[in-house]
Amino acid sequence: MGPRKLLLASVVAMSFFLYVPHLASSEEVFADSADGPTAESPGEPWLSPGPQPWVVDVDDYGAEAVADGDDTEAFLGAWRDACNSSENPSTFLVPEGKTYQLMPVSFHGPCRAASITAMIRGTLEAPSNRSVWLDRGLQEWITFEGVDRLHVLGGGTLNGNGQQWWNNSCKVNKPMRCVTGPTALYFRRCTHLIVEDLEVRDSMQMHVAIAYSWNVLVSKLFITAPGWSPNTDGIHVSNSKEVSISDCAISTGDDCIAIVTGSMFVRITGISCGPGHGISIGSLGENNSWAHVSDVLVEKATLLGTTNGVRIKTWQGGHGYAERITFQDITMHNVTNPESAVAVSNIRCSLAAAAAVGCSRHILLHCLPANSNPALPAAVLGWLLHSTHASNSDQTSQRTE
Repeated sequence: MGPRKLLLASVVAMSFFLYVPHLASSEEVFADSADGPTAESPGEPWLSPGPQPWVVDVDDYGAEAVADGDDTEAFLGAWRDACNSSENPSTFLVPEGKTYQLMPVSFHGPCRAASITAMIRGTLEAPSNRSVWLDRGLQEWITFEGVDRLHVLGGGTLNGNGQQWWNNSCKVNKPMRCVTGPTALYFRRCTHLIVEDLEVRDSMQMHVAIAYSWNVLVSKLFITAPGWSPNTDGIHVSNSKEVSISDCAISTGDDCIAIVTGSMFVRITGISCGPGHGISIGSLGENNSWAHVSDVLVEKATLLGTTNGVRIKTWQGGHGYAERITFQDITMHNVTNPESAVAVSNIRCSLAAAAAVGCSRHILLHCLPANSNPALPAAVLGWLLHSTHASNSDQTSQRTE
């Protein structure tokens, strides 16, 4: 007999309410969305056969790809021409086989081109010296903002060179002042966005962030940083609607994927996660704020050697809701959860809805170990939602996990 279904139902965490009315399929989770994230909705109009794209090569704008260089202005010049081109479609090309040095840079829309492809085939390197960021007060390395019908791909690598940030983090070096590190790749206010086939590694803090965006497809990303690197979330989604994240391999020092307030109709499938802190909804409600997340489906994920599995994190004093959250077909190997002192290893869980009275601040997992004897009783594991009524050290870790 295969793994037993796990049991999750109405969860109340402080003033937050998790509402799971039934085991939702992918279709059910997105049934209320007229145009949820599908392969057809954002990408097909400009990916179908048509006119050959006008290609703008950063090398033609003076990019040198030398170790002590600065290719930022060349990239900006190439982006401006690609974005403002009357040709359709338009391609912004970073050639393969070269390593380019980029200072913090923002690629802005709206673009005149009806669609634009950022073809990143080479390697992009961030400054390794923290003073570059601290002197300018910047918190993002590569930003795409206000661009419609943007397709970012190419098989290239973004290297955040975050070692100096990690070594000077207050989580690693306690006497140090806590400073928010930059995000490697940030998408803000983008619509009909596709991001695929890239490696993002060793970010200063979060690797990929999506905010205030709509109709987003993310797939085939390889995101990696050491397991001890602090605050290095893999993919962070906030205030965004109709987001699909699929077939990504993520190993970092924080959440592999975090879905935070303002996000709805999010599908996460086929994720390999570990090391890291698992896949999280939240944190929600920091500083007594109102927060909401709804219609999230996490399915067919494998978590290996993570500190947590799948979870919802809240702050005491916050208010709002997390509703229609579904976790199903989650495989866990050597997963631990120190906060609840429950060790979890080699289990496979799915989610079903049922009444669970008195489940305050806990998610109940009702499942069997993946390789267990079906005659054995099911393991019932209580996982604390991350409300910050514990020690100050716990509060700090929960804010940034």
